[in-house]
Amino acid sequence: MPNFLIAPDSFKGTMSSQEVCDIIERAIEDCLPGSKIKKLPVADGGEGFLCAMKAVKGGELIKTTVRGPFGEPVQAEYLLAGQTAVIEMASCAGLPLVGEKKNPLLTTTLGVGDLIKHALETGASNILLGLGGSATNDCGMGMADSLGYRFLDSESRRLEPVGEPMIRVKRIIAPEKMPDITFTAACDVENPLYGNEGAAYVFAPQKGADSTAVMTLDDGLRNMAKVIKSDLGVDVGKLRGAGAAGGLGAGVVAFLKGKLCSGIDLLLDAAGFDELLKDTDIVITGEGCMDFQTTGGKVPFGVAKRAAKNGCRVIAVCGILGEGAEKMHTFGISAMYASRKDKADILTLQKTCRQDLYAAAVTALKDLSL
Repeated sequence: MPNFLIAPDSFKGTMSSQEVCDIIERAIEDCLPGSKIKKLPVADGGEGFLCAMKAVKGGELIKTTVRGPFGEPVQAEYLLAGQTAVIEMASCAGLPLVGEKKNPLLTTTLGVGDLIKHALETGASNILLGLGGSATNDCGMGMADSLGYRFLDSESRRLEPVGEPMIRVKRIIAPEKMPDITFTAACDVENPLYGNEGAAYVFAPQKGADSTAVMTLDDGLRNMAKVIKSDLGVDVGKLRGAGAAGGLGAGVVAFLKGKLCSGIDLLLDAAGFDELLKDTDIVITGEGCMDFQTTGGKVPFGVAKRAAKNGCRVIAVCGILGEGAEKMHTFGISAMYASRKDKADILTLQKTCRQDLYAAAVTALKDLSL
């Protein structure tokens, strides 16, 4: 019997990566009893990053109240492992928090700054920030405002730190002193800040932006890059990953002097992934929707590249397969399976996702030539 390693992302809005692992494990046990199975729930910086890092690092989850996507009080949490705080920006600025009120012109990352401040007060000296799953497109203005930055218009009036006023920013005033701390942002995409492949054009529509709002946000991001360069001396205009989480990637570099890295690679390194591969024959990965965005640094992309390099066979079992999913064959995935052939509303998915995933996993296992 083969040795399996199950390493999927969460299926956003329906199942955690741990639950996905458990369902696929059950399918293997039913189809190929006696197989050796290892499970590694993973994440790339978006939803599930906090839980995945806790499984690897241990530590304590700290709960606190911060400002949400519209500035309202929300309960959020971060992980404190020694002097390292792991923060998932989606916990206070994520898409699920806005419900039907999606509007990236009005949402903010203020809560991200609130969590950073709380972590500093708790004793953290190193902060790892997971980017992904955001409801925001404010270039990190909210986060920076919470930490003492001020964004002013042409008449030196302070601007609200949301997406819409970015185009009116003429001056950025930094706080007198920022804490002496290391910031690292885990990205799940490599998109630039603005342009056709930037934060607004690629991601803002799924956050509720119509075509006019997309142009407004893109113009705002261009302006932010210009003012950041002139006032802070940091060039984020062509920075890879700057467009992550509505431009928060750029904000981490500009306002926190932090660095961007691949979220999935960071987590796989922390989990000792390459060591786990040594006695593995088949790796099963997946995510809710595998499409053209997956090759930008999502979980299946990171898992497949490293597993294939180590000589393992890689298959993907996903929620759905979207446009561009076939590109993943180039990066080591030999076969792909979908739980559903079409998209459905979240309530429908929540009712059937577990049995759909199990059925897709069984089909994948029956297709294996062992």
